[in-house]
Amino acid sequence: MEFLIAGSKVKIPKEMVVGIQTLDSSSTGRNANGDMVRDVLGKKTKLDIVWGPLNTSEVSLILRLIDPSFFTVRYMDPQEGKLITKTFYCGDRSIPVYSWHPKFEASMWNGLTVSFIER
Repeated sequence: MEFLIAGSKVKIPKEMVVGIQTLDSSSTGRNANGDMVRDVLGKKTKLDIVWGPLNTSEVSLILRLIDPSFFTVRYMDPQEGKLITKTFYCGDRSIPVYSWHPKFEASMWNGLTVSFIER
């Protein structure tokens, strides 16, 4: 299994929830007969991702790779049943400290959490 961001291999996330969102136009709704009428604009994927323990170089790499406005992610897609690559942007990032001590050069981070939303 591989997980690539912007073509770079990164540590595989501890958790990943794949959301498939259908985008409807503003004209979607019920008609006079009460039947639903949909004008589907498209479908987009949202990945809610949580990493387990990461060292400083691993967390720094991930944060730098997702810093641009848009980036590619190669991941296992449940609907396609295979590894695919899509273009995403990221939501807010949360990076909890797992442990830190001045005696150690490398800090440990645990639970980097971010959402990737398909462009």
